[in-house]
Amino acid sequence: MTAPGGATLGVDIGGTKIVAAVVAPNGTTGPQARSATPAAEGPQAVLHAAIGVAREAVARSDGPPPSACGVGTAGTVDAAGAISYATDSLPGWAGTDVAAAFSDALDLPVTVLNDVHAAAVGEFSCGAARGYADALVVCVGTGIGGGLICGGRLRPGRTGGAGGVGHLPVPSREGRRCGCGGLDHLEAHASGPAIAASYLRLAGHAAAVGPADAASPARTTDLPEIAALARVGDPIARLAIRQAGEALGAVLGDLANVLDPDVIVIGGGVAALADLLAEPACRVFQVRALPGPATCQLTFSSLGPLAVVIGAASAATVVSLRSQ
Repeated sequence: MTAPGGATLGVDIGGTKIVAAVVAPNGTTGPQARSATPAAEGPQAVLHAAIGVAREAVARSDGPPPSACGVGTAGTVDAAGAISYATDSLPGWAGTDVAAAFSDALDLPVTVLNDVHAAAVGEFSCGAARGYADALVVCVGTGIGGGLICGGRLRPGRTGGAGGVGHLPVPSREGRRCGCGGLDHLEAHASGPAIAASYLRLAGHAAAVGPADAASPARTTDLPEIAALARVGDPIARLAIRQAGEALGAVLGDLANVLDPDVIVIGGGVAALADLLAEPACRVFQVRALPGPATCQLTFSSLGPLAVVIGAASAATVVSLRSQ
């Protein structure tokens, strides 16, 4: 999806942070600007903060000014660049015309995508899905979403809502409640908060059936701490992460049977646990997927936390060049 052209501004608007950078055509980024997302203050405050971060990124760049701006944002984005649906991570975000606000403020052509769709473009353009025609990119963080590349093009779906991977059911009947209200969706089993909740649940069960270990560390809901415990052999931390990996592998195996992509890329914050998630996810993926789809490459993001920024910039470059 990348094409020759000048640098482009990429912006990532998430529920907790906003990040922006000027991105070169080869995907390298200039100095980043970032800010906490003032989500509780409402959509206008979020827009004001995001535009401020975007301007700061441009000011920090030592290259030519960007020729276009791409924005990846939480929520479902319609064809005009406005938010048609959003969860409570950004209260009141639905109905916000992100494209118009950025275009008026920056005097640039603006392309707006869902943040996971932007990450998919980034991984396809210059990340772990580069060189493949058909790819599924799944971002696992506070929530879980997906972006689908078919024949080298992003497929956002008729309403912009394609890729709702986190709301597919897992092969479990534990009754875990998803943020959308449904039971036993993938997001309730494999997202960052779900892993933390599982760890606490398992720890409580262990305490109830056996004597407390005075040497055991205090229980935590911090995912990096849980990962650190798992890496030094804590059995409860390892079990919580293994169960999340198995749930993820099961759903991805089912999706491979439907989509038969060349590659599936796992990104998002939970991808930092790749060394712990890879074995259970790949093992169950191979069990669930049929022989043909099972040959799909299952891998992890190579762009890390900048996938949305790079992908949004890449998408904006393509749109800008097509309009010339």
